[in-house]
Amino acid sequence: MSAKILDGKSMASGIKAQLRQKIGSKGIKPGLAVILVGEDQASKVYVGGKEKDALEVGFHSEIFRLPAETGESEITGLIRELNSRAEINGILVQLPLPENLNEELITNSIDPVKDVDGFTYNSAGRLFTGSRGLVACTPRGCIEMIKAAGMEIKGKNAVVIGRSNIVGKPMAILLLAENATVTICHSKTVNLAEITARADILVAAIGRAKFVGADMVKQGSIVIDVGMNRDSAGKLCGDVDFEAVKEKAGYITPVPGGVGLMTRAMLMSNTYEAYMIQNPEK
Repeated sequence: MSAKILDGKSMASGIKAQLRQKIGSKGIKPGLAVILVGEDQASKVYVGGKEKDALEVGFHSEIFRLPAETGESEITGLIRELNSRAEINGILVQLPLPENLNEELITNSIDPVKDVDGFTYNSAGRLFTGSRGLVACTPRGCIEMIKAAGMEIKGKNAVVIGRSNIVGKPMAILLLAENATVTICHSKTVNLAEITARADILVAAIGRAKFVGADMVKQGSIVIDVGMNRDSAGKLCGDVDFEAVKEKAGYITPVPGGVGLMTRAMLMSNTYEAYMIQNPEK
């Protein structure tokens, strides 16, 4: 029996509809500012999608498109200005930045209460210690998708392939917070397939096309594919060999149509949450 598909499109639509209802009932208009530096085509597409989502939900949206040669001081100056603007509740710097720019310096210029990407040191520290804060959108979306499968996370074996600051590490911490037993694997892991084959929940976030095969997956498990790659034919695909793994997994996310759409929905949710943190009287 083929795995059940965890449909990111329908889940994201539901989340955005709920947000639209919430802000309508409260009579509020959260504001999201996105900074795009340079001409990276994928980043342009992502930013366009985020703007579309923000307008669909009913947010105030501002996009700042800066040339690749823009200096760090100019970008951090813009961020300081946005930090001080009451109508802007969330600030996002689209990554990757041009190589000449210091990503950490720029990201950490964002006021933590407006850090809707959850990338600042402050946000990461809050996640690590279990304090309230804004959580990185992709891992947060993955947790929502796992819960949608109906499996209780508590007590389950969860394996995360990948240890990036953006997905792998925060994903592991969120799974720990849900009382899973978590293993993080990476490029230096020995006997990787043996470890992943014991996972009730497997999250692939390594950026290697169709890397996870059926031999790496436990029968009936939940497989969350964070990857966004191109296969040898140039077709969009994830880190998981979808056609092979879907015959063994219990639940699986597709690429496209899975985690990516939920990431965008979580950005909208974080923007709403940032507004409520900044305006507790609402």
